[in-house]
Amino acid sequence: MVRKIDAPARVPVPGGKLIDEYFGRVNSGDDQVSIAHMVAPPGWEEPAQTPGFAEYTVVLKGSVIVEHAGGTTVVEAGQAFASDAGEKIRYSSGPSGAEYVAICLPAFSPETANRDD
Repeated sequence: MVRKIDAPARVPVPGGKLIDEYFGRVNSGDDQVSIAHMVAPPGWEEPAQTPGFAEYTVVLKGSVIVEHAGGTTVVEAGQAFASDAGEKIRYSSGPSGAEYVAICLPAFSPETANRDD
């Protein structure tokens, strides 16, 4: 079956980051995968999380900073990173912000993100 997505769904989040979900629980009803385009302003950060999904991210512009058990990894435009389900991570953006595409398996949900308070 072929499905065309005419437009993403804008997922509201605090902190000025924009999430446009193309495939996932919100826009297409998919619970096995989510694919979203994200734009984070300079200095954006979110609480640490231990998600119940693997995440694969391709950075298009700027940089994403990933804090994890092994240290801190800066991922620049043209680079990518992956994190396994159950791995504690914390994301933030670099000084020029970040634009990136994130793929989550299974699909992202706020309940399975398991964010710290």
